[in-house]
Amino acid sequence: MLTLQNAILEMIAKGEPLTSIVEELCVRVEASFPWTICSVLSVEDGHVHPLAGPSLPAAYSAALDNIPVGPLAGSCGTAAYHGVPITVTDIENDFRWQEFKALALPLGFRACWSTPILSGDRVIATFAFYYRECRGPSQLERDVVDTCVHLCSIALERNERAREREILTYTDALTGLPNRSRFNDVLKQQNGDGSESWAMLLVDLDNLKLTNDTFGHATGDALIQVVARRMAAVMPAGKTFRLGGDEFAVILQQRDYAALSSRAIEILDEIKRPARCEEHAIFPAASVGGAIAANGDTPEQVRHNADVALYHGKERNRGRYTEYNASLGTALTRRFRAIRDVEIALAENRIDAHYQPILRLDTREVVGFEALCRMTTASGELISAANFHEATSDAQVASALTERMLSRVAADIRQWLDLQLPFQHVGINLSAADFHAGRLQERLCSAFAAARIPLKHVILEVTESVYLGQGDHVVADEIKAMRAQGLRVALDDFGTGFASLTHLLTVPVDIIKIDKSFVDRLVPGDAGAVIVEGVMGIANKLGIRVVAEGIETDAQADHLRELGCLLGQGYLFHKAVDRNAATRLLQQFGQSRDLDEPLLARRA
Repeated sequence: MLTLQNAILEMIAKGEPLTSIVEELCVRVEASFPWTICSVLSVEDGHVHPLAGPSLPAAYSAALDNIPVGPLAGSCGTAAYHGVPITVTDIENDFRWQEFKALALPLGFRACWSTPILSGDRVIATFAFYYRECRGPSQLERDVVDTCVHLCSIALERNERAREREILTYTDALTGLPNRSRFNDVLKQQNGDGSESWAMLLVDLDNLKLTNDTFGHATGDALIQVVARRMAAVMPAGKTFRLGGDEFAVILQQRDYAALSSRAIEILDEIKRPARCEEHAIFPAASVGGAIAANGDTPEQVRHNADVALYHGKERNRGRYTEYNASLGTALTRRFRAIRDVEIALAENRIDAHYQPILRLDTREVVGFEALCRMTTASGELISAANFHEATSDAQVASALTERMLSRVAADIRQWLDLQLPFQHVGINLSAADFHAGRLQERLCSAFAAARIPLKHVILEVTESVYLGQGDHVVADEIKAMRAQGLRVALDDFGTGFASLTHLLTVPVDIIKIDKSFVDRLVPGDAGAVIVEGVMGIANKLGIRVVAEGIETDAQADHLRELGCLLGQGYLFHKAVDRNAATRLLQQFGQSRDLDEPLLARRA
């Protein structure tokens, strides 16, 4: 017995698998008592499950699996039910074996003695001896089984602790879903040879930050829990993972993109149902990217492809499902290349400001400029910002571009003021990243103060997508703060997004710049002309100045004048020019000084 005990305890100490430990215990006991057959059943949720029975036929063990414990559940099920040893000396005639004797008798089993294995007051398993004759246990057998039950209890409790640690290691504490560590393990198990069809969906909540900022992080956490429950309810068990923050993943056995799309839509439909989170009514939304493993794809490649699809979905298809295709990867590569090119150009001083004149449509006098970013390539070619616009999706690059433009524009305005050239203003474009980088007002004011530039000469141009597309109050608050400092703000590309003049009542601007797409439609009978006329009337009543963009013909300029638009810019007059050409334009066509009131006066 001492040898048996030491051997089993050593296996437990080494952390060997529970089944190996219990099997070894049974084998050693049967070797010492060859007239017995050992069996160990675990007890979980009121049902028994075979754990060890090296001498039992596999079919017999399988027949016992998941049998509920109870007063008529044979020796083991009854022992687990009552929590006391049960001795049946005659299986054929014992009432507790009536439902199961047909399994045992053909194998020659005539008696069975079962002892519960306890953890505290809880039955966690049973240890049984089968006999081939009608009999009960001897005192020696009782002593041996006492030791075996104790050893099994130690092994089972250690296994439970290990399982609890594993659950903590691989389970997300907030949602109860498998976590990133478990996801990584499951991902590694996926075949990369195409022999099995599988796919991945990545799910990212939309506007979780807005929920946190508006209602608090407790509400945000409740929202994450709601989404986790809803996803787990419609996806296969154990296949939904929380990767962290507001990102989830699903691994599916799937090869068909149409079926994968259906699964993604099922998730989106389930998520978007209204939810009650910490007494707040929330309307959840999410974006989903999906990819299917192709022949030769490693699990990491599939994950990357799903990431690419999700990234594009968040950028251009928010709130919907985006499936991966090779062109998306090309677009992502193009974005990274644009970021790299701009970073190099900034380091090599190849980013500069060019200026497109803004003129009076009646006198064609230059009243100011819009400063536009230009890059000189390594080969000497001058390219516009549209060719590297994707780089501005990177917050650091966008901020660096703005800093460069501020320094260049401030220096040029200082030069024109020193030359006493007549001009009113220079417009500078701001991106969403500029507003969210922090300290925008301070950075702007510092840049112009350092060059001794009065703020009346500066107009900040903000596109509709930035003005109303951020889903929070950052942009609106910054605009109000900047206007309070005397800076003027222009709403650029008006009409291309989802802006409404009613928004200008709560977050007012000083200037509206009508987009070229409306100017192009300034022909008799076109709805574009009606819209421009309506905007002009409302803007004038609100005290907002209007600038028309993209004017290319005299007919367009004349039509705009008839509608009451006084200012415009476009290729009809000038493309963007460098600072020297801009200086000459001011010298030749600068606005006369005897005007009673600047055309772009600040709105009250």
